Amino acid sequence: MDDYHAMARAGILSEDDRVELIEGEIVVMSPVGSRHAACVDILAEFLFGAVDRRASIRVQSPIRLDDATEPQPDVCVLVRRDDAYSQSLPRPEDVLLAIEVSDTTRDYDRRVKARLYARHGIREFWLVDLGSRTVEACSAPGPDGYDERSVHDVDDCLRAPGVEIDLEVRRLFP
Repeated sequence: MDDYHAMARAGILSEDDRVELIEGEIVVMSPVGSRHAACVDILAEFLFGAVDRRASIRVQSPIRLDDATEPQPDVCVLVRRDDAYSQSLPRPEDVLLAIEVSDTTRDYDRRVKARLYARHGIREFWLVDLGSRTVEACSAPGPDGYDERSVHDVDDCLRAPGVEIDLEVRRLFP
C-alpha cells in the first residue's frame, strides 16, 4: 500500500492512470466506453437525489478494504461524515452500497471484486451488466462471497434497503 501511494506521489502513477490496487497488485482497469460512462452518470445523478444528505456518493473513487486492496467502485454510497472522507479513505464499514458497471468486465467483477467486497463486509453490492441489461443485487456478505443474490431486469424495481432507495432498472439503460 505504501509503495502504491509513493508511486502516485512520485508521479509514476497519475490521477489519469486507470489502475487500482487489488490484493497487493496494481491492476489496469478497462477503458471507459460511452455506455459505461452514461450508466455511471445516470446512477450518480439518481443516487445524489435519492439519498439527499442522508449519505454521501462517490464516483470512481477508491475505498480502502485493507492494507493491500484499494478498489475503485464505479459508484459508492457511503455513511455521511462531516470531513467528507478528506482525512482517510472510506473503509468497509463506511460503505452502504458498492456498484460496479460492467460492459466487458462482468466475469472479473463477479469473480474478483464481488468476492473482495463480500469478504471485507461491504453490506450490499450491485453489478450492473450492460450486455444483459440486468442488475445483480448481492447482500449478506461472508468470507466466500454474498449469500443472497437476485437478478433484476428492465421491468423490475430495485430496492437498496441499507440506503432506502428504489430504482427502476430500465433507467440505467438509455
